[in-house]
Amino acid sequence: MAMKISTKYFWLGVLTMALGVFVLFNAVIASAAIVTVTGMFLLLGGALQIALGFWTEGLGNKILTWCLGALTLFLGWSFLANPLAGMISLSTFVLILLMASGIVQILFAFRVKGTRFFWPLLLAGSVSVVLAIILLSSPGATLVLLGTLLGIQMLCSGASLTMMGMFFKETRQ
Repeated sequence: MAMKISTKYFWLGVLTMALGVFVLFNAVIASAAIVTVTGMFLLLGGALQIALGFWTEGLGNKILTWCLGALTLFLGWSFLANPLAGMISLSTFVLILLMASGIVQILFAFRVKGTRFFWPLLLAGSVSVVLAIILLSSPGATLVLLGTLLGIQMLCSGASLTMMGMFFKETRQ
């Protein structure tokens, strides 16, 4: 007997949330896995870019494509050769993006000053900036940041899938 779509979504959501909890309790290992997978994709992307350089028109474009491919290959290799440095690099990059996004939200809040959007934007931007500063000042946080973000994302996705399953059950019965 075929399983209903609502049941599939529900149990996929439960499984995703369970895996999200597992990832949260193993955040450093999950961070290392993220760096390893990122390194593999960078190696593949660099190799493909170098291959693409052979079909690129013009000597300048060929050289640029090969150089960018070589840099991407090197970055992938460095992530795989030294996962700890890769974790720190990727976490720092994420934190810089968090800081930049917070600053943009704060600046936009002042553009909409006097509207109902001012305080929520100012608060969200301030939280992002403060969180980035706290995490950047904590070396241990960089080891767990990527895994923690992945675990939280898996919990949220799992909850969404579970709710979708419940919605489908209510609307399609």
